[in-house]
Amino acid sequence: MRLTDLDVIVTAPPAPGWGGRYWILVKLTTDTGISGWGEVYAAAVGPAAMTAVIRDVFDRHMAGESPENIELMFRRAYSSGFTQRPDPTVMGAFSGLEIACWDILGKDRDRPVWALIGGRTNDRLRAYTYLYPMAHHPVSAFWASPHMTAEAAAAAVAEGWTAVKFDPAGPYTIRGGHDPAMSDITRSAAFCRAIREAVGDRADLLFGTHGQFSVGGAIRMAQAIEPYGPVWYEEPVPPDNVTAVARVARATKIPVAAGERLTTIAEFAPLLREGAAAILQPALGRAGGINEGRKIATLAQAYNALVAPHLYAGPVEWAANIQLGVAIPNLLMVETVDTPFHRALIRNSITVEDGHVPAPTGAGLGIDVDEALARAHPYTGDRLHLEMQEAPCDYARPNEFQGGAPRE
Repeated sequence: MRLTDLDVIVTAPPAPGWGGRYWILVKLTTDTGISGWGEVYAAAVGPAAMTAVIRDVFDRHMAGESPENIELMFRRAYSSGFTQRPDPTVMGAFSGLEIACWDILGKDRDRPVWALIGGRTNDRLRAYTYLYPMAHHPVSAFWASPHMTAEAAAAAVAEGWTAVKFDPAGPYTIRGGHDPAMSDITRSAAFCRAIREAVGDRADLLFGTHGQFSVGGAIRMAQAIEPYGPVWYEEPVPPDNVTAVARVARATKIPVAAGERLTTIAEFAPLLREGAAAILQPALGRAGGINEGRKIATLAQAYNALVAPHLYAGPVEWAANIQLGVAIPNLLMVETVDTPFHRALIRNSITVEDGHVPAPTGAGLGIDVDEALARAHPYTGDRLHLEMQEAPCDYARPNEFQGGAPRE
């Protein structure tokens, strides 16, 4: 069995676009006629350029190869151009292609991917949801309203979710870490207080940021939200300085979570060595794929750290995260973006039941991709999946993060 064909589909989810402006799906086919699906997360170049990178990685390192030889293909891509260091663009491309190889292998053997990477450890996976506006909430007002967010949290808990994520702390900018405005800190504490009052001890609070603070600013924010017992403080400072992450971790009682922007064990290992993160959040469509995710989880286990695969993408990466989560002993929970379009794109082949995902039993990733639906929603723009704000933090007017919703 050899890899012979590649197709790349850039799909734009309908408004409001939860999960990002577009999703880059890859479809690999073998000479035996088996097809597998993967997904590339949050590319740092535009979709046309990223499509070219994906094709180059496939043609250069994977075409004609057995899909079983995942480590060999990884070493080729990782070493490409005399690098042997993390490259988020090349490794992002490889990640999606690698996930598709696992889908092929599972289908060839009529087994779920989790059965090929160590077997089932977890029968069902605890999942968490981001807090989005409810149908009656004005979207523009929601992101600054502790009351509306608390209402959404109570509704989520009523549906069975046991953990909810929110990020009211202001903008993420191209300028690196900044000191939050006092109003950002006050608003963040108000959100935590309102949500905790709404859900009590029935759910964990997951406080998200996007690597936007300086060390001092991150510590000030942590001190303000500590009384409400968040289960994690997500990426409080930019991810390119592990020492800074460790300084924040030492200064707060809240466990620090990090990793959605990191690539391969080379970038995750320092977080563990320096005691910077207690919870690792690999996004398998960027971190190197399922095999690399398994390595990251094993490293974390050695440091008594937990794993919570990150998701701000489409359902194919979600399926990969779930396969990994079923197999590893140190899973905390998996992120879920649960929209009608996410569900329809995989024909409801993965379900959330009372805030948990049952271990899939289908072959490969366990999903049935609606290829026609994916092609019927092409992305025709030239912007990035996610973009950072150029303007600095505003200390005179409110800083509001709009939940990652694309604004065209």
